[in-house]
Amino acid sequence: MSALDGLYQELILDHSKRPVGKGALDAPEGALTASHHEFNPSCGDEIDLSIAVDPESGRIESLAWNGQGCSISMASASILSQLVRDEHLTLEGAQQRIAAFREMIQARGEGEPDEELLGDAVALQGVAKFVMRVKCAMLGWVALEADLRQVEGQRA
Repeated sequence: MSALDGLYQELILDHSKRPVGKGALDAPEGALTASHHEFNPSCGDEIDLSIAVDPESGRIESLAWNGQGCSISMASASILSQLVRDEHLTLEGAQQRIAAFREMIQARGEGEPDEELLGDAVALQGVAKFVMRVKCAMLGWVALEADLRQVEGQRA
């Protein structure tokens, strides 16, 4: 294992033990909200992910999740939460990150992920080599994608 792989493994374990964003959604008054439940029947992982979005700017004001599952699914949801919070993402920015993450996870370890877009989520690149774990890593990201569609419908 390379030193970088070791750091990535530590990051994943840290996020699974001390998750960011886990808990109840704190939605500002007037925010558009959405919530979505995702379940991975192959391993039993599940997550409920909620967002609150400023209707004017389209910026995600808060994101919260609750779930249970393997360390990969829980760490991925935590890393996603931190990315949304730290980057103050808009709906469009979140969609870009989801697309980049999906591309990285489906690339089976080939190519270089966009660290500018993904931040710490690049730590999950190695998951792509394990087909059964791809759904685990994608669980929170797919839930966010569904939330974004709900909010876009509310804004229309």
